[in-house]
Amino acid sequence: MGLEGEVINEGGEVTNAGTGGVTFVSVEFEVYGHVQGVYFTKFCKDTCDQLGLSGWVKNSKKGTIVGKVQGEKVRIDEIVQWLTRTGSPGCKIDHTELRNWEYLARPEFRGFSIRF
Repeated sequence: MGLEGEVINEGGEVTNAGTGGVTFVSVEFEVYGHVQGVYFTKFCKDTCDQLGLSGWVKNSKKGTIVGKVQGEKVRIDEIVQWLTRTGSPGCKIDHTELRNWEYLARPEFRGFSIRF
């Protein structure tokens, strides 16, 4: 047994017993490189919507993209790949920082939004 309500399965992964074994996670991100002026936030929102993730994304004053994304662990893994390797057409990702990983009983946000 992991944290309250969590179960560690045979593969050593933590799952949430109260959600039928689905693991919900949250992570904050910051993407560095040529990522503003290339519709990165729009493509990020579209990708998160397709994956069924919730959270937000916005341009930062220092020229990066920042945000927070929440959802099923397997879907978060997909958006992390997108944020670190793919991005929007025309962008050039130098690196992506991921911080404040958390396990959640359920996502805190409804839908995914672009903040200004």
